[in-house]
Amino acid sequence: MAKQGFIKFCLRCGAQVVEEEKFGRLRPVCPQCGWIHFQDPKVAAAVLVEEDGRVLLVRRANEPFRGLWTLPAGFVNGGEDPAEAAERECLEETGLSVRVMRVLDVISGREHERGADFIIIYLAEVVGGELAPADDADAAEWFTRVDLPPLAFKATQKVLLK
Repeated sequence: MAKQGFIKFCLRCGAQVVEEEKFGRLRPVCPQCGWIHFQDPKVAAAVLVEEDGRVLLVRRANEPFRGLWTLPAGFVNGGEDPAEAAERECLEETGLSVRVMRVLDVISGREHERGADFIIIYLAEVVGGELAPADDADAAEWFTRVDLPPLAFKATQKVLLK
């Protein structure tokens, strides 16, 4: 679980918060107005796209895991449908429009400080576009499962190395 200590001041009244045991764990609490900070989980969405016995992967242009390969994925924005977020991220990273067909898996466990607490993996199919890396991917390619490149993230490994 990510440390909640980054909250220093009350979002309601501006007073400096203190850490107190509330609802089973240490949480930032305002000593003036009683406000308690509950950290919401970060959610990401990814697509597994398979075509002609190959899977679509992108190479990360940024840390963490820069230079390693992963499923097209990214964070779900507040109020955004996770399936639409997965389709959006794939388009942004690969230039390919995809259609989500079904949920393949939901994987929990934050792998790094800025990572997601949950990643929803969708099975998707290409419906248009041209393969071209962009956004936070510096390469996008198709790979057979027997010839996978070095993979980032345990979630990607779990999905592809079953």
